[in-house]
Parts: sequence; C-alpha cells; structure tokens
Amino acid sequence: MPLEDEALPGDIGEVQPREGTRAAPRGWIDARLIHAAARLRGWVRRGEVGLTALGIIAGILSGTLASAMGAVAKLMHGLLFGPGVVTGLSTIRDADSWRLLLLPAVGGLVLGLVNILINRWRPRQPVDPIEANALYGGRMSRADGIVVAVQNLISNGFGASVGLEAGYTQVGGGFSSWLGQRFGLRRGDLRILVGCGAAGAIAAAFDAPLTGAFYAFELVIGSYAIASLAPVVASAVAATLTARLLSGETYPVQPGGVPSPDWQGFVLAILVAILCAGVAILLMRGVVRAEALMKRCIPWAALRPAVGGLAVGAMALLSPGVLSAGHGALHVAFNTEGPLGAALLLLGLKALASGISIGAGFRGGLFFASLLLGALLGKIFAGLLMLAGMPPLDPLFLALVGMSAFGTAVIGAPLAMTFLALESTGNFAVAGAVLTAVTVAGLVVRRTFGYSFATWRFHLRGETIRSAHDIGWLRELTVGRMMRRDVRTVRSDMRLTGFRREFPLGATELVVAVDEADRYAGIVVVAEAHSESSKSETVAELLRKRDVALQPAMNAKEAMAVFDRAEAEALAVVDGAESRKVIGLLTASHVLRRYGEALDQRRREEMGD
Repeated sequence: MPLEDEALPGDIGEVQPREGTRAAPRGWIDARLIHAAARLRGWVRRGEVGLTALGIIAGILSGTLASAMGAVAKLMHGLLFGPGVVTGLSTIRDADSWRLLLLPAVGGLVLGLVNILINRWRPRQPVDPIEANALYGGRMSRADGIVVAVQNLISNGFGASVGLEAGYTQVGGGFSSWLGQRFGLRRGDLRILVGCGAAGAIAAAFDAPLTGAFYAFELVIGSYAIASLAPVVASAVAATLTARLLSGETYPVQPGGVPSPDWQGFVLAILVAILCAGVAILLMRGVVRAEALMKRCIPWAALRPAVGGLAVGAMALLSPGVLSAGHGALHVAFNTEGPLGAALLLLGLKALASGISIGAGFRGGLFFASLLLGALLGKIFAGLLMLAGMPPLDPLFLALVGMSAFGTAVIGAPLAMTFLALESTGNFAVAGAVLTAVTVAGLVVRRTFGYSFATWRFHLRGETIRSAHDIGWLRELTVGRMMRRDVRTVRSDMRLTGFRREFPLGATELVVAVDEADRYAGIVVVAEAHSESSKSETVAELLRKRDVALQPAMNAKEAMAVFDRAEAEALAVVDGAESRKVIGLLTASHVLRRYGEALDQRRREEMGD
C-alpha cells in the first residue's frame, strides 16, 4: 500500500520522472501550467486569430450537441410511436391511434413534473442567446442550456408541435458563452462567441453553414462586421463538418430541382410574400391568445402541457403532419404532389397545433414550423392559380419562396432564409426571387406588426429590446454609478447671511437643500444667493427644482429625459420617491460625456478595434 502522501503511478496531474532523474517539484510544475494557461488566455484575447480559434471550438461543440439532440429525438420517436417512423414523425404510417392521441399528453405530464423540479432548483427564466447579447454582454449559463435542451427534447420527443432549433441554439450559445468566460473575453468578443455557438447550431441542423452564419449575424449578434466574419463563419463550417462526420440526425431541407423563375415568377413571389407575412402575424398573435386562454382556463401551470398535448394528439388523428417539428411533412410537401384540400387541412392543423403547443408551455420554437407553413402556403397559392385558369407555374418554386418568406416573417432573418434557399437548391436565380420575397415579407411585418416572434415574446414580458443589438451597457450606465457622492447639503430654513458665509462666490455652483426631516427640498444656485437684488431672508425662498430629482436605478437615457423635461443642468439624486434622502448629485454634461464614451467603446468593439 502506498503512503498517504504518495500518488499512485498514472494519477491525473502527476508527472512521473524518468528513471535516473529527480522528480520536479510539484509547485514548479503548477507554476509552469498557470503561466502557460495565462499566455494562452492572453493570446486568445489579443486578436481575431485567437477568437477564430475559439469559434472553431464553439462550432465543434454546437455541431456535436445538435447531432446528439437530433439523435435522441429520433430515438424517442421510434421507441414511443413505433417502427412506422422512418422519414420523420410527421409522416408516420400505420401508427396506433391511441399512441397518436395520448403520447403528446403523456409528454405534457412528464414536462409538467420536470418543470416543477426545475423551478425548485432554478426558479428564474432561462436567458436565451438574443437576450444575453442584448442585455448581459453575452453572459449565458450552461445550466440554462441543459434545462432548455431537456425540456425541448421531452416536448419534441413526445410529439408536441415544436422544433428543436430553440434547444440547439440555447445549448450551443450557453456552452460557447461558458468557454468565452473561461478565457476572460471582453464584452464584444463574448457576444461574438455566443453568435458562433448559435451559428454552429443552425448550420449543423440544416447542413447549411451560410444559413447558420447569417442567422447569427442577423438575430444573435445584431450586426455584421468584418471582425466577426472569420469566427462566425469558421464556427458554422466546423459545426457542419462535425455533424456530417457524426452522420448526425439533423434534417437538411432538400427541395430537389427548382426551375429558374421569369418576371412572372418574381411578381408571384411578391404576392406570396405578402400572404405569408399576413398569416405569420396571425400565427404569432394566435400563440399569445392560446397562452392567455390556457392560463385563464387552467390555473395549474404543470397541467397545461398535458391538456395542450391532448389537443395536439386529437389533431394528429386527422393528420400526423402536426406532430413534432414537421421535417417529414416538409420533405413530402417539396417532393410529392397532393390534393389542394390535404394541403389546406395540414396548413390549418399545423398552425393550430403549433400555437397550442407553445401556448400550453411546451418548450420549442416556430423555426421549422414556419418553414413548413410557408411551403404549404406556396403550394396552395400555386394550386389556386391553376384553378383560376392562369398559366401553370411550378408549385415547387412557390413552395420554396413561401418557406423563406414565412421564415423571415416569423424568425426575422431575411438573409439567413435566402441562404437557406440557395444552399438547398444551388440555384442562384431562385435565390434572387427568394431575396425579393424575404425583403417584402420582412418589410410588411415590420410596418404592420413590428416584431419577430422572439422579440414579440420579449415585448410581452415587458422588455423593450427588438434585436440582439447591445443595450445592456446602457442599463448598466446608471445614475448610481455616475453621480457624485460627496454632496454637501444645507437646511432649507438656513438664513441667507449664513449661507453666503459658508458658500462664498466661486466655492461651488450649486448646493442641495434638505428640510427638517432630512428630505430633499430643492437646489440653491450660489450666484443667486449672492445677488444684490435678492430680498430673501432664508434659503427656502431661493430653492429650485423642488419636485424634480433623479433616482440611482435610472439609466443614462432615462436621466437625460428628466434633465430635458426639467430644463436643468444638474439634479440631486435621492434614494427613493418616498424617503427622498439625498445621496448624490449629477450633471447633464457628465451624463452626456459618459454616454458618448460608452457608445464609442461599443462601436469600436463592433468594428473589431
């Protein structure tokens, strides 16, 4: 038996000396390791090359996690619904009716129980990549990613009408953020690395690196800059190759051969885009209505997913295409011709099932559902044109246009949707028509609705963000951080002669006055107190801004609004509206200077300086 202080050969962290040599002191080895780690960290933080290397690692992580989640979901589909699941749960054949009806409800019960346990462990709402980059400088939690991934797998695996993309991006962004925090990345670089994780997740999911990269630029980073191009694209490519290497269970969109459109095709693409935008707005509002109805009718949150699952199961008896994300149904829509009535039925049921699933509390998103709904709308539009006796147009072209336009309306990433069409077809002429359609769809949604689905959900929670553009620094630039704390105060009943002796001209410009209860009373301008024309006997007669004061939690933007309304150059800061105890003084010029410095720093970070 070895002694207690001795390490067994091969123990982790123990370096075994060669025979005939003396063992190096453990402290010296630890110091060398710490020094090497510090040098690596410094190299990563110094420039774009190091960040690109981290982006590649983030892409490999995201690709691995996305492949693993896809494989688990497919395994769950096969085990739960039987061997009829071949090309996707939404195209299942010869399934038992009781499975279709009851399994989504069982999944809802399981999710409700899991949510109870999670709320005891982590009661706060998970922060997703868009919110993290907009408000928290890219800081996310791996635990949040794991929680969302588990919830997403339960929801999708039991057949609820939600996709896995929310779980992919959450877990990819969470692990990428953790990696960046370990290397001590600056705020701007950490936001880019979160974008790398999301880019890798989407690229692996659709076998489409350009789609993943521009998804990150448009939704997760909120802007495009040369400095972020290399790490984000490297991550997307690394994730795609990783998913291919693992033969991952992801689901690329493969519409097959699509003919190049003529001018008529461009006109019809615009009409389809307008139609998709209108239906997408109805869908997003419908999700909110479904959620409100569920809360009103079922006060127990843990039971709502089960009730929603039962509704989805009842619709699955009419058409299995409502189950899960709809990968198989999209494949069928692109590669087979069917009756117009069947497409209309699936369109209505899928939209209803998606709204009920998310409104009931199943975890997931509308990413893939929007692609399926758009493709169905495009085919239905083509069918209606044929019924109206118009010249025939390939339904596959309008299905592809509808898929991209509807995805843009819901997700809010027009270039990502354009590249998805391009990478799916390899047809640049089609990509031109798709770009026209996504531009129109995005414009209609912005002008009539104002939100994508993600930012609409933030709006309902009371957040003001409309994109991942970094505004967290503005919330951190608070009055409490900017104010001067060394503020001298005087009593409002102090005689003017005493005030003049204590504050001679040139000593200071403003003095804050308090009442007998030590509450804020107003501001005295020292020059006015020394004016020969002043007939006042006490300070109280000279007080200004009696009812206007700042509070420490206000940010710079809110503070400037108060300065503008009060037409003041300086204001007192009080601890609260009720107690009104003076804790500081802040000038408008200082707020503007700090705001400008912070804004300039953010811009330089975005440009890679």
